[in-house]
Amino acid sequence: MRAFVFPGQGAQTIGMGKALADAYPAARAVYDEVDDALGEKLSQLIWEGDIADLTLTANAQPALMATSLAAMRALEAEGVAITAAQFVAGHSLGEYSALAAAGAISIADTARLLRLRGTAMQEAVPVGVGAMAAILGLDFETVAAVAAEAAQGEICQAANDNDPGQVVVSGHKDAVERATVIAKEKGAKRALLLPVSAPFHCALMAPAAEAMAKALDGVAIDAPTVPLVANVEASAVTDPATIRSLLVEQVTGSVRWRESVSYMAAQGVTEVYEIGAGKALCGMVKRIDRSLTAAAVGTPDDVAAAVAALNA
Repeated sequence: MRAFVFPGQGAQTIGMGKALADAYPAARAVYDEVDDALGEKLSQLIWEGDIADLTLTANAQPALMATSLAAMRALEAEGVAITAAQFVAGHSLGEYSALAAAGAISIADTARLLRLRGTAMQEAVPVGVGAMAAILGLDFETVAAVAAEAAQGEICQAANDNDPGQVVVSGHKDAVERATVIAKEKGAKRALLLPVSAPFHCALMAPAAEAMAKALDGVAIDAPTVPLVANVEASAVTDPATIRSLLVEQVTGSVRWRESVSYMAAQGVTEVYEIGAGKALCGMVKRIDRSLTAAAVGTPDDVAAAVAALNA
């Protein structure tokens, strides 16, 4: 059994997806559709722009989705449909890419939702008030306890459960800094602040969750053709109403990636393909369960290799 997974923020690079767009008309059409939906040439920023501009949350989120969908369209052009996978999943914004790839939300609606999501997440907390930090070498339960101890009346939460040795905390800057000190005292190998513009996946994102609830109310969501393993539940969902509510909850909730991958493995998944930019999820997958194979699909060569493996 297979899963197609879709990367989140941090995977963006200038030039991502350009080779796919040059090689596959269907991949280029995705970028055109996103440009039209946003009323701007996001593709030009992706391929020729400044990385600082691309990294802005409001740009990075639709850009990464476009690149994931371009890779998916390239696979489809070679005869590999989304239904070649038994599950789809995405890391944070990647959940939107997964839903678009599985036909639950149109690409145009997904682009507009992610532009709004990125803007709302950025505006929810003034710059400098919040922070995120990666804690390496401690398990989720330990980091959750560290975050609770560090809060001291402020917000500090375990935000991303990425793999057995990497948990990200998010919240007020002072509290997150306290968490890095406490984590090191508890035996963390490393505890470092992340270069992010806002404290994602914690209660400080409540204004963004409200904005997403309003936006999602006006968007058609169909049942995905392949079940989605949702970030906040770490289990498979297909009901559109449930998906809608989980996408709102996801803004302030933890990304339960480690549990999501373990869930898919428990259902019989043995192969994972990361569709889009970068290879970060491949690394996480292998650290979560060494019995799983993981391959990135972000270039024409990757597409050829994946098609060969999937048809073997």
